[in-house]
Amino acid sequence: MTGALNRYRIMAYTVGVMLLILCAVGLPLQYVWGNKEVVALVGPIHGVLYIVYLMAAYDLARRARFTILEMLAMICAGFFPFLAFYMEHLVVQEVKQALAENRTESSFSFLSRIFKKGRRPVG
Repeated sequence: MTGALNRYRIMAYTVGVMLLILCAVGLPLQYVWGNKEVVALVGPIHGVLYIVYLMAAYDLARRARFTILEMLAMICAGFFPFLAFYMEHLVVQEVKQALAENRTESSFSFLSRIFKKGRRPVG
């Protein structure tokens, strides 16, 4: 599973960086200064690398026995700048903890950390 985790980490960082370049450099150049070269170059590269990222995320999710929602969260992280880095951090923590405890299922643990972070107990 460590091989799948390493492949996922590499692709999460790569897709995250390419998306940041596309959004922070390419789109302003295109819409403010009319220069479409960066978007024309980086856009297709990001698209191809995102497909590789999907395969790496699916492989890791299958091996780690993540739920469908957890896998969808991993997949959607490639759509938003900076989210790929945050999701990669959560997934790596979860997989390393599962490997240390010899767990075979995930049980929404990294999603629960996202959604329960700001909630206070009632009572």
